[in-house]
Amino acid sequence: MPSGFRRGLGLALLASAAAAPALHAQPASAQPASTQPASLDTVRAGRFDNGRMWTFDQPPTAYFREAYGFAPDAAWFEKARLGALRIPGCTASFVSPSGLVMTNHHCGRGAVDAVVRAGENLLDDGFYARTLADERPAPDYYADMLVAIDDVSGEMDAAMTGAQTPAERAQRSQAASRALVERMQAAKGEGHVVQVIPLYNGAKHSAYTFRRFSDLRLVMTPELQIGFFGGDPDNFTYPRYNLDMTFFRVYENGQPYRPQHYFKWALGGTKEGDAVFVVGNPGSTNRLEPVSMLEWRRDVQEKELLGWLRETMTPLKAEYDRTPSSTLLNDYFGLSNSEKAYTGRVRGLNDPYLMQRRRAAEASFRAASPDGARALDALAAIQAEKRQMGADYAAFTGFNPASPYTASTLRRAFLYSAWTAQNRPAQLRTLLDAVPNQPRALEAAFMEARIRRLLDATGGAVFAIDGSSASTPAQQAAYILSQSVFADSARTAAALAADAGLETDPAMRYVKSFTDRFQRYQSAAAGFTGRQAQALADLGRARFAVYGYNEPPDATFSLRIADGVVAGYTYNGTLAPAYTTFYGLYERNAAFKLARSGTQDWALPARWQTPPRTFDMAAPVNFVSTNDIIGGNSGSAVLNKNLEVVGLVFDGNIESLPGSFIFAPETMNRTVSADVRGMYEAIDEIYDLDRIARELADGGLYRTEAEADRPAAPARRATPAPRRP
Repeated sequence: MPSGFRRGLGLALLASAAAAPALHAQPASAQPASTQPASLDTVRAGRFDNGRMWTFDQPPTAYFREAYGFAPDAAWFEKARLGALRIPGCTASFVSPSGLVMTNHHCGRGAVDAVVRAGENLLDDGFYARTLADERPAPDYYADMLVAIDDVSGEMDAAMTGAQTPAERAQRSQAASRALVERMQAAKGEGHVVQVIPLYNGAKHSAYTFRRFSDLRLVMTPELQIGFFGGDPDNFTYPRYNLDMTFFRVYENGQPYRPQHYFKWALGGTKEGDAVFVVGNPGSTNRLEPVSMLEWRRDVQEKELLGWLRETMTPLKAEYDRTPSSTLLNDYFGLSNSEKAYTGRVRGLNDPYLMQRRRAAEASFRAASPDGARALDALAAIQAEKRQMGADYAAFTGFNPASPYTASTLRRAFLYSAWTAQNRPAQLRTLLDAVPNQPRALEAAFMEARIRRLLDATGGAVFAIDGSSASTPAQQAAYILSQSVFADSARTAAALAADAGLETDPAMRYVKSFTDRFQRYQSAAAGFTGRQAQALADLGRARFAVYGYNEPPDATFSLRIADGVVAGYTYNGTLAPAYTTFYGLYERNAAFKLARSGTQDWALPARWQTPPRTFDMAAPVNFVSTNDIIGGNSGSAVLNKNLEVVGLVFDGNIESLPGSFIFAPETMNRTVSADVRGMYEAIDEIYDLDRIARELADGGLYRTEAEADRPAAPARRATPAPRRP
């Protein structure tokens, strides 16, 4: 989901919670399915509750031999690593010897917006470069290829020697990491990026060196109605009928880049039961967190964050309905995606069976490690202290002077108050000039929501300073917006230029009514964060001493390989098939036309309404597998044992949502991917993009459609396409 975060991952702008990169999600209409025993006392932890997101510096060769009967060598893992890419918020892969790159439609939307020309609407209409020369440069877009991994644990641990406080540890860690990055980037030279990544809560550290490609050009993206078929209602569901794909090309020195390793397309696809491997960049998981932290998330953090998301989405959608724009739509999709993900996560955290599995695993570890037990106790004590500030967390969730989801009036007033106190007028002017005006209705809605949240969370301890007739949050918001100079950027600039005293401005008075409490909360939260980080590091070292590399570390938006098999599952008293086909896509479209409800989400673009008779309606369009994914895996290639592309990850199902804290594929957790057969059928038959179809089939670079038509493209089907009735 996840990037880029402004477009696809709105949570990066939160003040009080970290965000993961983008993967689509959908709220479950019921508790996540779990086979609960008669007594929770009998629950035991699963072998892979901490997941199967394996790092490339410790590849699970022995486990692959045990599970799938083959033991890939170092060359196999090298190809898997070098064929994959990390793009803002998502994953991508090289899929041809001429630098063709495959990722998701929802991952590329920001780049697509950036190449739009006057009179175009590429989000709705799609884009298809009919010639090589038509491929459009995507400004400020890049892709990183992981070229080296170095264990720097010794150097990072040495930097911690003698540190006495959490703050000192954090400072030393940052300094050591910065020094490593500077030294290694200088050694690697221009075009490389180095990142020091903590693993196992800091028990280990690796320096990842990436080669950065900065010349990416858009090749093909389908219409939104196909790239996001089913819209929000189908998001994070299955069965699914979605071609969430987009293609770029990497250029170097003005020419298509020739990668050493890329993933060929296996146009024969897969069959149910086949082993498949996802190579991508999962964003963030909490599987190594203790139960006490999960309970804090369940009762306070995720609960409040979910409420904030919902109160922010509603006015954003209303503004889009009034004045549609691709920017507003992308913002709404990002928040909606996050809301659905957190809905499922909260429900998972309230599932007694899943939480009992985590407790069982923790009890086993506690018995095996006295050091681990002490760290667990320390973390539980910190969570108890945090709960005493639950009201403040609720009050200030989502409040961030840098966020476009905070009323601009409050952002300006808060910045003015903070920066004038520090006597920094020059920097203040720059900051205030960067705060844009919001549409009036959106500004009022954001202001009202913030006033209501503060009042509800504090029991009335914080009140707006307003006119005598303004009593409700809506009235208070209206008063502030009508009277404050901070409600408009031009009026703010004029007041600053006149050096007008703004202490009595209603927005200033309102901000000052909660500033002291906010600053105390921030200070306390920073203290908790430092102590918690140190205790988590102690826990990580203790866990690593017991389990070593037998369990993978939490996701860190760094490259992993996740194994699984193609498999359907039972749901709603019936079966979800391993594959869906285009027959199902057209049936879904027809059913909602007949019902005359929600038809826009399942509408078909014009070119899809009358497909050619040669179009294979039986081609698989999506499939499900038991791979372990999370946000950031969007755009990952699904590969067979020969490292050939059989699919493109774009989602998980409803039952996968608790995957942030436990991996439980036996509870129907599934990865949802676009099938190569359906993607190829669409490229070749619907879009008639022969030069890309042939490049995917035979690896050739075709500069024009005419060139691709000579000679005829090779046959790709094992059997003739069925005729439609």
